[in-house]
Amino acid sequence: MEWRLEVVVVPVSDVDRAKLFYEEQAGFTVDHDTRLRDGIRVVQLTPPGSPCSIVVGTGVIDAPPGSVKGLQLVVPDIEKAHAELAARGVQVSPVQHFVTGGRVDGHGEAWNNFVFFNDPDGNGWAVQEAPSAVSVGSGNG
Repeated sequence: MEWRLEVVVVPVSDVDRAKLFYEEQAGFTVDHDTRLRDGIRVVQLTPPGSPCSIVVGTGVIDAPPGSVKGLQLVVPDIEKAHAELAARGVQVSPVQHFVTGGRVDGHGEAWNNFVFFNDPDGNGWAVQEAPSAVSVGSGNG
């Protein structure tokens, strides 16, 4: 049996602001914006090329806005990803890598090149560069 991660719910304080950020700045596609009934709104957004989406909304999660950390995207070119996010107005970190004791600016070895950003509520994202010889969807990240 296959078990696929399809949706991650991201808690936000303002659905319209979050939708605008993820669509206009992060470049996600809006799959749907549905009001199921009073107090329940579901906005599903998908990063380009991803089989997994996020959901922001009202009445869909009981967690404080900004409490999700460690969401991760994988890209083939970290410099291009950094440039695209910055051009869209996202406050994105410089390219960084991990060393003993934390993160430092600059490139590291394969699988150790990242940029980081937060949505308007502080939900934290990492973007990791995958080596070009490895398929992005291989689960090796």
